[in-house]
Amino acid sequence: MRKLISIAAIAAATFTASVSAEDIAITGGRAFTNGGSGEVENATILVSAGKITSVSAGGAVPDGYRVIDASGKWVTAGFMASDTTLGLSEVSLSGGIVDSSAPNEKNMIGVSVAPAYNPASIFIANTRIEGVTRAMTRMTNSGDMWLGLGAIVKMTDSDAVTHEKAFLVIDLDEGSATEVGGSRAVLWHKLNEKFQAAKDKMDKAADNGDEDDKKDAKRPSAEDVTMTAVLSGNMPVYAIVNRKADIEQLIAFQNRFGIRVILSGAGEAWMVADMLAAAGIPVVLDPSANLPSNFDLLARTSAAAGRLHAAGVKVAFIPPGTPNARLVVQNAGIAVSMGMPWDAAMDALTVNPAEIFGVADSYGKLAAGMDADIVVWDGDPLELMSSPDTVLIAGDDIPLVSRQTKLRDRYKDLDRSPGFDR
Repeated sequence: MRKLISIAAIAAATFTASVSAEDIAITGGRAFTNGGSGEVENATILVSAGKITSVSAGGAVPDGYRVIDASGKWVTAGFMASDTTLGLSEVSLSGGIVDSSAPNEKNMIGVSVAPAYNPASIFIANTRIEGVTRAMTRMTNSGDMWLGLGAIVKMTDSDAVTHEKAFLVIDLDEGSATEVGGSRAVLWHKLNEKFQAAKDKMDKAADNGDEDDKKDAKRPSAEDVTMTAVLSGNMPVYAIVNRKADIEQLIAFQNRFGIRVILSGAGEAWMVADMLAAAGIPVVLDPSANLPSNFDLLARTSAAAGRLHAAGVKVAFIPPGTPNARLVVQNAGIAVSMGMPWDAAMDALTVNPAEIFGVADSYGKLAAGMDADIVVWDGDPLELMSSPDTVLIAGDDIPLVSRQTKLRDRYKDLDRSPGFDR
């Protein structure tokens, strides 16, 4: 259980982040600048205009900087939850619309989730006060295999979507095959057919050049734009696959079309870890999911993350459900307990997802020029009883307050005077 935050400490706090123009110095902490490596003792981290300007051991603090004393504490980059529906869904069983689900819609190749993203979702504050400052968010189901374009977001109240069309989501798992012809044979046929048609169209346009442009001045469809980006290597495919045989098909699919693939779910991925490493396919998985729920997952294990890392596969972590997106940190601890090195698990929360989802130019490390996503922890971040004392997101010092903490503080001390009816 996370430690309590005193009422006095949050009396003036709101859900709105502070002004990002503030100059901040975090001093005296044990900083890990590059995921689980790049350790700097007695670190001084300077932040200005939402960016990290320097990281040094025992560096001086310029005049005018507000100092956050991190002596005896651990300092890391903010963590990323690599597969969520944050901002697109609320509590289960609600009668309202669920923006992560479009069960009657098909062929959503060019549909972006960004217009539906809600930074005021109650899950956002719950997540960020536990040190998770970034997330990937996406659709979870449709009427076929195509789940649209996912986004990368920061856990702020405004300007939250940092990368609107970051990847194309394709569900190639058992449930999707049920919707697409009732057989994987049909699903893979339709997938290859769609990509081949898009490739042929792109090749024809390249051959015809300006002449084709004059004949057809119509604006390209959202689907055409997306498929061109994918086939050109400018946008990855986020493929949801679990069964070993399907993962082997996915590797062949990547090679056939020369695209970039991210593997999600990956229940049996550890069985073909060497093949994934050779193909350069990163894996996003949930270390807490260790039991089979269907025949696609017979070999699922919490040891998978460690085995994939040992084979040279880049790994990132899925939290155990969006309402518990903050528990992606606990999942990293589970991976360590099942054989993954500590530094590799820290990488899987920071630098790895930054590289996998194409945001490493601004997020994932404590280095000059990077967005100031910084968390000061009261102990080892992967220890269950550790918690953040300070969370900065793009330089904003975020109040460690959520609806849950407010309810906790409201009811933790009840009036027990004589005659009080509980």
